[in-house]
Amino acid sequence: MIEFHRVSKAYKGVKALDEVSFSVRPGGITGFLGPNGAGKSTALRVLTGLCRPTSGSATVLGRAYAELDRPGYDVGTLLDAGAHHPGRTGREVLTLGALLLGLPKKRVDEVLELVGLTVREGRRTVGGYSLGMRQRLGIGHALLGRPQALILDEPANGLDPQGIQWMRGLLRDLADAGCAVLLSSHLLHEVEQVADHIVMIGCGRVLAQGSVAELARGRSLEQTFLDLTSDADRSRA
Repeated sequence: MIEFHRVSKAYKGVKALDEVSFSVRPGGITGFLGPNGAGKSTALRVLTGLCRPTSGSATVLGRAYAELDRPGYDVGTLLDAGAHHPGRTGREVLTLGALLLGLPKKRVDEVLELVGLTVREGRRTVGGYSLGMRQRLGIGHALLGRPQALILDEPANGLDPQGIQWMRGLLRDLADAGCAVLLSSHLLHEVEQVADHIVMIGCGRVLAQGSVAELARGRSLEQTFLDLTSDADRSRA
């Protein structure tokens, strides 16, 4: 399980997060939806131990990320598809990750196949990858350890329609196998297509959460989202 409990984060007195609370249960996909600047990336940084909350707590599998015995094995993360060294090949990136996790080299071949990167593409340097290929590599790196929880920030960026369809199927399969999946995005349509549960955030606050049907309540989810974010912007002004 992934859980946020009244998480706040302030930078120089300005709140980037304001008592954010929600949970992601095993076997489900939670879409973390909000416009750019809403606080999504800050929340994921708090969750993965890259910054400390001002107050509240965020846990993965019942513990703070930094306290997990095998964080890279039990929790898969993709926060920045461009983070891998451009001079290394895709296979080298995955091989280094596998070695750090104590995994056999055959896991690299399994992951390359899983994310749809060919043998030839695996031998190319990351600097020559398209954004979509880097996204596939980043997702593959997150899946090396067969994690129980998966945290993805804007994973659909750069993927073509076929790649997006592939990603939806992959996330559904992982959730059906018991993984807790947290998918952060500013793309309403993408979240709506794949998520079981949606958390809407704006100006650092959770505006609403529930299933697509619960949030729409007889109108379009897009209109609900626009109304909520507009109200949040006005209240912050």
